[in-house]
Amino acid sequence: MTPEAFVDIFRHALQVIVMMVSAIIVPGLVVGLIVAVFQAATSINEQTLSFLPRLLVTLVTMMFLGHWLVRTLMELMYEMVALIPQMVG
Repeated sequence: MTPEAFVDIFRHALQVIVMMVSAIIVPGLVVGLIVAVFQAATSINEQTLSFLPRLLVTLVTMMFLGHWLVRTLMELMYEMVALIPQMVG
């Protein structure tokens, strides 16, 4: 197997990982931005006010996207296992 094939496999794995991580992180970032604007508008400087909503949104996002995340990771692993004979032979 050529080095280019390994680079393609690695690139695909990184794309899947970035897609999965951003699906979890982006909603928390949006909520954090909304809370930060609210805090700036009202001059509330409470640290837990920004932490708790982000935590809750991240947990709810993982609850709703959990099945998709596991399925996507399993598909990636099936692809990797299916490519083992081509890499060795």
